[in-house]
Amino acid sequence: MYMLNSPNFQIQKNIRRLIPITTTEIIILVVAVVISVVVGFFVGMTYRKKIGEAAIGSAEEKARTIINDAIKTAETKSKESLLEAKEEIHRNRAEAEREIRDRRGELQKMEKRLVQKEEMLDKREASFVTKEENLDRQMKKAEALEAEKKEIIEQQRKMLEQISSMTADQARAYLLESLQNDLKHESAAMIKDMEARTKEEAEMQARELISRAIQKCASDHVSESTVSSVTLPNDEMKGRIIGREGRNIRTLENLTGVDLIIDDTPETIVLSSFDMVRREIARIALERLIQDGRIHPTRVGDMVEKARKEVDQVIKKEGERAIFETNVHGIHPELVKLLGRLHYRTSFGQNVLNHSIEVAHLSGILAGELKVDINAAKRAGLLHDIGKSVDQETEGSHISIGVDLARKYKENENIVHAIEAHHGDVEAKTVLAAIVQAADAISAAHPGARREDIENYIKRLEKLESLANDFKGVERTYAIQAGREIRVMVRPEDISDDDMVILARDIAKRIESELEYPGQIKVHVIRENRAIEYAK
Repeated sequence: MYMLNSPNFQIQKNIRRLIPITTTEIIILVVAVVISVVVGFFVGMTYRKKIGEAAIGSAEEKARTIINDAIKTAETKSKESLLEAKEEIHRNRAEAEREIRDRRGELQKMEKRLVQKEEMLDKREASFVTKEENLDRQMKKAEALEAEKKEIIEQQRKMLEQISSMTADQARAYLLESLQNDLKHESAAMIKDMEARTKEEAEMQARELISRAIQKCASDHVSESTVSSVTLPNDEMKGRIIGREGRNIRTLENLTGVDLIIDDTPETIVLSSFDMVRREIARIALERLIQDGRIHPTRVGDMVEKARKEVDQVIKKEGERAIFETNVHGIHPELVKLLGRLHYRTSFGQNVLNHSIEVAHLSGILAGELKVDINAAKRAGLLHDIGKSVDQETEGSHISIGVDLARKYKENENIVHAIEAHHGDVEAKTVLAAIVQAADAISAAHPGARREDIENYIKRLEKLESLANDFKGVERTYAIQAGREIRVMVRPEDISDDDMVILARDIAKRIESELEYPGQIKVHVIRENRAIEYAK
C-alpha cells in the first residue's frame, strides 16, 4: 500500500487526471477478462480430459494383463494341487490296506490262541470232574473211617470204665485236677525263678544308682519340735510380758496365734504352735520387745508387724536360696515364696525345704544316670512337697494342694504328675515320676531324717501283722526290724510248698494296696514240717 504523500501515488494521480476513463470502457474491460477466464477454463478441462482418458486406457490394459496372468497362475496351481491330492489319497489307501492286513493277521492269531485255550479248558474240566469223583469216593471212605473210629473209641471208653471203675466225667475231673496241680507247681516254680532273677538284676542296678546318688548328695538332719523357747534377762520380765490383767500377753497371742507358756522355769518363756511361721514371728517380736524394754499393747502390735515383714523377707530369701542351690530357674514368683515357707515347715522332724532341695539333687543325679531330662527332674523334686507350705491353711492332702498350685502357676503336666505320684497315690506313668518317688524315699530313709512316735509305730506294726493273719492257712505273723520285714508262719497241712510262693506274692500285693510305708517290706513265708515220735 502506498502512502498518500508518496511520489508514486502522486504520479498515478496525475496520470488519471491526464487519461480520463469512461464507464463503458470499464464494463467492456471486465467482460473481456471474464470471457478470457472462461475460455481458459474450458481449454484446460479439455486437455485434462484427454490426458485422463489416455491414463484410464493404459490402466485398463495393465489390469487385463494382470488378470490374465493370475488366471493362468491359478490354473497351474490348481492342477498341481489336484495331482498332490491324488497322490496323498493313493498313499493313504495303501497304508490303510496294509494296516487292515496286519490287524487281520493278529485277529487270526488271537482266534487260534482262543481255540487252544478252549481245548485246554475242556481238558481241565474233564480232569476236575475225575478229581471230584475221586474226592467223593475218599470222603465216603473218610466218613466210614470216622464212624469206625468213634465206635472203637466208644468201645475203649467202656473198657476203661470197666477197668478203672470210673465214669468219663470222673476220669475227666481227675485228669483236670492232676493237670491243675502240675500247672500250679510249674507256675509257682516259674514265678519264683523269674522273681529271683528280676530282683537280683533290679537290686544290683538300683543299689548302684542309689549308692551313686547318696555319695554325691549328703546332708545333715536336725529334729525340730513344735515349741520354741525365749531366754529372759531376769524373772521380773515375765510380769512385764504378762502386763496389767494380762493385756500384753493376750495381745501378743491374738496377733501371732501362738500360745505363750510362762511357768516356773527360770528366765524362760516357751512359745507353742504347730505353725512355725507364726512361732518365728512371735519369737522375733518377743525378743525385740525384751531388748526395747517398752512393753505395752501398741508396742506389741508394732513389733509383731515388723517381725512379720522380717519373716517375709527371710521366706523370700530362703526360696531364692533353694532356686540358686538347685539351679532351677523360671519358677513363678509365688511358687518361690511358697518354697521359702517350707523353711518353717517340718515333717516327721525333717525340715521340708532342706528335704525338697535334697530330693531335687537326688532326682537330678538319678535322671543323669538314666538319661532323662535333668532340669525337669530337679524341678519336680524341688516342687514335690510344695503343698505342705499351705496344707495347714487349706483343706486337702499336701499332694492334692501341690497339684492344684502347680497347675495354677502353669507348670508342665509331667511335673504335675510327678507331684501327684510321689507317694504312690496314683500310678507313676513316667520315668520322671518314678525318679521323684525314689529320690523322696532315699531322702526320708537317711538315719535320723525322720522320727515316728511310739504309738503310731506300734499301730503300724499291729496292722501289718493283722493284715497277713487274714489269709487262709496263716498260723501266726511276726513283724520284725521296725516293720521292714514280716515272717509269716503257715500250717503245712493247708499250704503246700508251691502255695507258699503264691501266698507271699498275695500278701505283698495287699500290703502295697492298703498300707503306707517308706522303703519296702520283706514278706518271708515259713512252712515247717515236724515229725514227732516217742520211745517207750
